Amino acid sequence: MRGLFVTGTDTGVGKTEVAAALLRGHRAAGLDVAGMKPAQSGVEPGVPSDADLLREAAGGGDDPALVCPYTFAAPLAPGVAARLEGREISLERILEAARALAARHAALLVEGAGGLLVPLGPRETYADLAVALGLPILVVARAGLGTVNHTALTCEALRARGLAVRGVVLNRPSAATDPSEAHNPAEIERLAAVPVLASLPFVPERAARERILAERLLAKVQF
Repeated sequence: MRGLFVTGTDTGVGKTEVAAALLRGHRAAGLDVAGMKPAQSGVEPGVPSDADLLREAAGGGDDPALVCPYTFAAPLAPGVAARLEGREISLERILEAARALAARHAALLVEGAGGLLVPLGPRETYADLAVALGLPILVVARAGLGTVNHTALTCEALRARGLAVRGVVLNRPSAATDPSEAHNPAEIERLAAVPVLASLPFVPERAARERILAERLLAKVQF
């Protein structure tokens, strides 16, 4: 399977916008790539979900049930939200959907939820899904204070599972900034031994932000 798995150091770090920009940009450059969000929670009626955004960025032609096999209302880890609804997430069902999408497209981008060790099934985390898929990993992290520790721990956990880390994207999802941002890329590269592919600014207008994301990432993040 050719593709990329996008994980984060936490929730709200901008995984979906980075993933959508990569999908849209690579498709515009001629690569037939599909998007997938295996499970999502905190979905509100009438509000586009992460899976909706990925499906749209990938052209909108794939079956929503393949793009996102599991959707839950509670804003909790998918494994926890599933338990509250009396449901169980099947890793095999997710893998079947991923294989079906991969068979129809040249590449597949899979976006996790929250961080790497977020509960997915009754026993599995997103790390188990990443291992089962075997795709290289892109880590999206906050740009500011605290990100060095979070990013280094995530990369350590990925390597312990034999997963290849393609690189790190530092993202500023809000206008807030702090003095650590100037030092964090070099510290992450030194401690985690992974390249920081981009350090993205905050841009409030969505279309403009997506253009910046595509411009800075497309050449560095290949499938």
